[in-house]
Amino acid sequence: MNAIQIAGLSRDYGKRRVVDRLELTVGSGELFALLGVNGAGKSTTIKMLCCLTVPTEGDAALMGHSVRTDSHRAKEVLAVSPQETAVAPGLTVEENLALMAGVYRRPRTRVGEVMDQLGLGQWAGQRAKTLSGGWQRRLSIAMALVSQPEVLFLDEPTLGLDVLARRELWGVIRGLKGRTAIVLTTHYLEEAEALADRIGIMAAGRLRAVGTAEELKALAGCENFEDAFVALAGEEAAS
Repeated sequence: MNAIQIAGLSRDYGKRRVVDRLELTVGSGELFALLGVNGAGKSTTIKMLCCLTVPTEGDAALMGHSVRTDSHRAKEVLAVSPQETAVAPGLTVEENLALMAGVYRRPRTRVGEVMDQLGLGQWAGQRAKTLSGGWQRRLSIAMALVSQPEVLFLDEPTLGLDVLARRELWGVIRGLKGRTAIVLTTHYLEEAEALADRIGIMAAGRLRAVGTAEELKALAGCENFEDAFVALAGEEAAS
């Protein structure tokens, strides 16, 4: 079974179509990057897949559960680390994770497992607000992992981080590959190329091309990925 199956997924706001007839499958254990400039429709797509926004047309299934007709079951198999770092600043690292373990009815041992997995043990007793931006984003991802999701959404996980913190977080994301299906949204070309098994290039609400970085370069007839992205995304990427 594919982790995600998307068929004709669309979303309108008034007369404006922001996501237009998406067709896509994401395999179990695959890291799929949705790449596009700001306003391409990436975040709206994630909101529909997370059952936060109802599609205008089409449907998507997470582990076989429709986001339209079986959203309760779909929510049970997913987790999301949102674009805005989602931590409780006044709680410690361990308390943040324990809070999520309680919400998802996971045993307390799950807190220690996630801290070990993401290297957070040294900061267990430190309040989240005192952590650097990179470590707060790492904690935000850890909080999404507490529920042991089958599908994980990472929405612009390295947005606003410096180069060093971004590269460190890349290592964390690489460590998650193969354990769960991951959909990573980003507008950093090098991030998608470095991390993803496959990349979908999105522009003006449409999925323009899907493939590995090498396949996309070949499709565009370009030697480097930046040129391939501009060629495939069209005017939106060049503006």
